[in-house]
Amino acid sequence: MAEDGKVAIEKFNGSDFGWWKMQVEALLCQKDLDVALGDKPEKMDQADWELKDKKARAVITLALAKSVAFNIMKETTASGMMNALSNMYEKPSAANKVFLIRELVNTKMMEGASVTSHINNLNSILSRLLSVGIKFDDEVQALLLLSSLPDSWSGTVTAVTSSARASGMTFEGIRDLVLGEDIRRKNQGGSSSSEMLHVGRGRRDNRDSGSRGRSSSRTKKSVKCWNCNEVGHVKSQCPKKQLNAATEDVFEDDALILSDESSVDSWVMDSGASIHATHNSDLMKNLIIGDFGKVRLGNGKFLPEFGRKTLSSAQDCAYPSRAQLLRCIAAERLDAQLVHF
Repeated sequence: MAEDGKVAIEKFNGSDFGWWKMQVEALLCQKDLDVALGDKPEKMDQADWELKDKKARAVITLALAKSVAFNIMKETTASGMMNALSNMYEKPSAANKVFLIRELVNTKMMEGASVTSHINNLNSILSRLLSVGIKFDDEVQALLLLSSLPDSWSGTVTAVTSSARASGMTFEGIRDLVLGEDIRRKNQGGSSSSEMLHVGRGRRDNRDSGSRGRSSSRTKKSVKCWNCNEVGHVKSQCPKKQLNAATEDVFEDDALILSDESSVDSWVMDSGASIHATHNSDLMKNLIIGDFGKVRLGNGKFLPEFGRKTLSSAQDCAYPSRAQLLRCIAAERLDAQLVHF
């Protein structure tokens, strides 16, 4: 690490020349030595020019690793040193372009990684590509950023791409949106939106067990037969079941499947849904309680609506430009966390 007062520059060892060059040029400018990187001004005294050039060469040399510094020992001017380094490490060769393109397409953000660090790394690669003559349109850069996000960001990516204007997206706009979403997730205590909770019916083999009793978590008074729709027994015990139906030495029981990557509940915008429903009223702000009729589910069942809320503010939805198009209905006893209509 090359230090100059309070300024510290990591010594260049052959990696990321663009970043090192930007730091050195800024340091030379701070010391009023950047004039040495060009031609001598006509009105400048020769002695002053030589002094500035000497100091500039010293700054550049001290910011180089030993293995790199020996490659420019023959250069006698600051501009010559920088040009030699540029030709060596910034030359737009085919091999260098292939390396940078490969690095770009392989750049993916890991789950739980820093969003800021990921964006900075992507910007660094794009800057190095620009230095070798490869420039991407602003919209392409925005798409590269979205495509590099992990699976837990799929909801955000879908909302952004489905709401994109005809004029296209900008990198700055997508960057600011991603950073804002990252802050929102951190404030809610988690960084992942992939959460699934489902309670359904399952079967468990009981050939090796002597017990055929029901689980203590559910009594016969509360169960409902799937065959005759009467309460008090399950389908396997239904007296109206066909006598010639095949039987198995198994019994039905409640099964809980839980996959939890985060304790945060959040709404995910779906451009193909006009109504969203949930069994958890805590997810809805300013919920209006009342009797709003019934909702018919995909399996033909009807469930009563006990509350509803129209999304109308940025606090309700991470992408407020489409919030006014959606309505949320809370329904009791939903089997799944979220149902889209």
